Amino acid sequence: QVQLVESGGGLVQVGGSLRLSCAASGSIYRINNMAWYRQAPGKQRELVALISISGTTNYADSVKGRFTISRDNAKNTVSLQMNSLKPEDTDVYYCNINYQSSIWGSGNSVWGQGTQVTVSS
Repeated sequence: QVQLVESGGGLVQVGGSLRLSCAASGSIYRINNMAWYRQAPGKQRELVALISISGTTNYADSVKGRFTISRDNAKNTVSLQMNSLKPEDTDVYYCNINYQSSIWGSGNSVWGQGTQVTVSS
């Protein structure tokens, strides 16, 4: 079993910053992609940022230049630094990883429990 534990959400004013962190534990041989998604009530979950095992990053247009995703492969963690926050960034943020439990194993996906980010104006 692989579990993700998220931390760092909260309430912040417009223009402020927050840093989300996600730690993976369990039977992990290798983590391929690590990503952050967000979801508002009644809406589809959307990709915010993704980082590959090689460090290649991809961002939603709405967060480019404001958010930075990073990972620590030795610690199996991924972080999302969020700057210049806007009210429209208010959502529940979810960590997601694609991992293998062995060298021959197929990829599996697991989600964190979600952490609330609220940006007040």
